Amino acid sequence: MQLTTTAPDTRTSVRDADGMAVASFVLGLLGLLVLNVFLGPTAVVLASAALWRGTTRRGRALLGLGLGVADLAVLLVLMQLDNTLSWSFGG
Repeated sequence: MQLTTTAPDTRTSVRDADGMAVASFVLGLLGLLVLNVFLGPTAVVLASAALWRGTTRRGRALLGLGLGVADLAVLLVLMQLDNTLSWSFGG
C-alpha cells in the first residue's frame, strides 16, 4: 500500500492570502479610530503574510500595511503629547 500526498490547493492558499489582505486593510482603517495599539500591529502582520503568500489583492495588502504603520505612528504621537504610555482624549 502506497500513501500519496497531495500538494495544498493553491486556490485555497491564494484565497486565504486575499482574505488576509482585506482584513489588514479593514483593521488598519479601524485602528485609526480605536485600539490602534492592537489593531495596528495586527494589520502589519496580516498584510506582510498576505504579501508573502502572493495575494492577488496586492494593493489592498499594501494599504493595510501603510494603515497599520500609520496606526502606530498616531499612537506614538498621542503618547508623546500626553507624556504617558497610553493616550486619552479626556482631561
